[in-house]
Amino acid sequence: MDPARDAAIARFLRANGFRPEDASPLAQDASFRKYWRVKGGAVLMDAPPPEDTGPFLRIAAHLAALGLSVPRILAADEAAGLILEEDLGDDLFSAILSDTNIGPLFDAAIDALLVIQRAAPPAGLPAWGIEAMIQTATGTLFDWWWPAMHGAPPPDQARAEITAALGAMLRPVAAGPCGMVHRDWFAGNLIHLPDRSGPRRTGVIDFQGAALGHPAYDLVSLLQDARRDIPAETEARALTRYLAARPELDPGAFRAAYDACAAQRHLRVACQWVRLARRDARPHYLAHGPRTWALLNRALTRPAAAPLAAALHRWVPFDRRRNPPEPNT
Repeated sequence: MDPARDAAIARFLRANGFRPEDASPLAQDASFRKYWRVKGGAVLMDAPPPEDTGPFLRIAAHLAALGLSVPRILAADEAAGLILEEDLGDDLFSAILSDTNIGPLFDAAIDALLVIQRAAPPAGLPAWGIEAMIQTATGTLFDWWWPAMHGAPPPDQARAEITAALGAMLRPVAAGPCGMVHRDWFAGNLIHLPDRSGPRRTGVIDFQGAALGHPAYDLVSLLQDARRDIPAETEARALTRYLAARPELDPGAFRAAYDACAAQRHLRVACQWVRLARRDARPHYLAHGPRTWALLNRALTRPAAAPLAAALHRWVPFDRRRNPPEPNT
C-alpha cells in the first residue's frame, strides 16, 4: 500500500465528482497499471510514473475520431498517471465466448479492425518492425526463458543464430503493407456492445501499446490467442472473410506474413509468461505456456517460418519447448 498514492487517487476522484469509497478493484492485466470500477459509470486507470498515459490518451482520441467504441475520457491527470474513463461494461469477449457466438463476435472484431487499418495511422506511433520484433522475442527468450530453463546464460552462438533467423523470417513482413497495429487485439481486450451498430458493436481497450506494423499481426493476436483455444474453422473462416474485405492485399503474401508474425508472437509470449512469473510474481500466467508453445510449434511448420524453425531445431529442440521447471525443484 502507498498512502501518498491512495491520497492522490482520492483527491482526483473527488475533484471529478466521484467518491473514493465507491471504487472497487477490477481484474488487472499483465502491466503495472491498476483499474478500479467507480459507481456512476466510470473506470479509474491508475498508471503511476514511470507508466506513461500519453499514448493511451492520444490513441483513444484517434480511435474515437474513427467512430469506434473506445472508453470516453471523463477526466485525466497525465502527469499523475490517473485517468477516469467511460465504463463499457463486463461483456468482454473472453467472458462470453461460446461455440454459438464466436463467429458473430469475431466478425464484429474484424469489422472494427478494418476501420483502424483503412485509416491513416496517428502521428508518433513507434515502429513494430524487424528491430522491435526481434528485440522483444529475443529479450523474453534469452533474458528470461533460457536462464530459467538451463540455469545459465545463453551461448553467444545461440543468440546470434536465432536473431539472424528472426530477421530472415521477418524481412518479407517488413516489406509488406504497414499501418496501425493494436498489438493485443484479442478477446480479453474486446467488449461486446450489442446496443450499438456496425463496427461500434465492439468496444476496444488496452490500446496504449499501438505501433506501426503489418496488418497480419492483429489477426494473429485474435485468431491464435495464447490465452484460449480458437477453433481451426473459426480461424479459417475469419481469415477468408478478412481477405475478402481487403481485395487490395495479395492473399498469398498476406498469409505468409500471418504465419511469420505468428511464429514471432508465440515465441515472444511463451517466454514472456516466464518473465511475468519470475520478475512480476504472477505465476498464474504459466498456465498459458503449454498452449503458446503448441501454437509456436504449429507456426514453425509453415514455409514462411522456415528460418526460425531451423534455428530453434538446433538450440531449442522440441522436447525443450515448454515452461521451465519451478525454482528449487
